[in-house]
Amino acid sequence: MLARGLPRVRTLGPPGPVTVVDMRLHVVDHPLVAHKLTTLRDQRTDSATFRRLADELVTLLAYEATRDVRTEAVDITTPVTETTGVKLSHPRPLVVPILRAGLGMLDGMVRLLPTAEVGFLGMIRNEETLQASTYASRMPEDLSGRQVYVLDPMLATGGTLVAAIQELIKRGADDVTAVVLLAAPEGVELMERELAGTPVTVVTAAVDDHLNEHGYIVPGLGDAGDRLYGAAE
Repeated sequence: MLARGLPRVRTLGPPGPVTVVDMRLHVVDHPLVAHKLTTLRDQRTDSATFRRLADELVTLLAYEATRDVRTEAVDITTPVTETTGVKLSHPRPLVVPILRAGLGMLDGMVRLLPTAEVGFLGMIRNEETLQASTYASRMPEDLSGRQVYVLDPMLATGGTLVAAIQELIKRGADDVTAVVLLAAPEGVELMERELAGTPVTVVTAAVDDHLNEHGYIVPGLGDAGDRLYGAAE
C-alpha cells in the first residue's frame, strides 16, 4: 500500500532523487546498502551486530546526504606545486541525532563530517496518539546559515521528524537534511504536507510498503532503539 499522492518508490528502485513538491527524497540504491539493510531487517541479528551494521550503513547514506555540503576555495601547496582546493565553509554543519535511537547513527555520520558540530534533540512519541513531543534540547539558538543533518533511524508516521525539523526551523534553519535508515510512505507524505515550502531533503536506504496498526514500518526492522540498545524497561 502506498499513501495517496505519493510517487511509487521501490525499495531497490532507480537511484537518484525523487522530487515530492518541496521535499527531496533520495533513496540510495547500492548493493552494499541493500546487503547491510537486509541483515538489519533479520530478527536473528543481535544488538552488537545491529549497531555495527547501522554505523556502516549510515556512513554510506552520509556520503549521499553530504553531496551538497557547502564548501569554499582554499589555496594550498602540495609537495609539487601550489594549487586550489576546497574546505567546508563556515558556519560548520550541525549534526542533530534524535534521542535515543539517533545516537546509534552519530558515529557513522561524523566519520564523514569530523569538523561538524553536534547538537541533541530528545523526542518521545506517545504510543497511543503517535504524537511527538520534545523533552530535551541542546542546540544553538540561532541556526541561520547552518546546514543541519538530522539523524533518526525510522521515518514511520513522520510525527517525530516533523516536530524536530519544525524546532530547527524556529531557530532559523533553512537547509535541513534528514538521514533515516528506513521510511514509510505515510511518513513521507506527512512531511511533504506539514513542511511545505521548507527546503528539506530525506536520504534513506529504502521506502517500505506501509505502516501497521501500531505505527511500525512493514516489512521494516522492528523498533530500532530496542535493537540498538536492548529493550531497557
